[in-house]
Amino acid sequence: MANPHQLFRRNATWRKQVARSLVTDVIIYGRITTTEVRAKEVKRHVEKMITKGKINTLSSRRAAAAYLRDVKTKDGVPALKYLFETIAPKYKDRQGGYTRVIKLPARQGDATKMAILELVK
Repeated sequence: MANPHQLFRRNATWRKQVARSLVTDVIIYGRITTTEVRAKEVKRHVEKMITKGKINTLSSRRAAAAYLRDVKTKDGVPALKYLFETIAPKYKDRQGGYTRVIKLPARQGDATKMAILELVK
């Protein structure tokens, strides 16, 4: 690999947009299935979003709003509101480790390592 810091074999803009979408999906659905490398990269962003949700100030809301996609849950609740009112209060007594990565067998087509990224109950 020519550049060991280049993840996903894409440019930085593409990586950031994919990460934003995956973080929003984890918040809305509670779990996603993706490649192992993406799961590990997205995990740290999800942890930061939940920490911002626990702080629940205007500043933390604006920071989360700048990062999350404007998507609604199946009940019609925006992802930002769902993060601050539903997910973050669940973890108020927890000092981190809000997510887990579960490794799966390799994908059939290209043998890429797969994983599930999910919120801890």
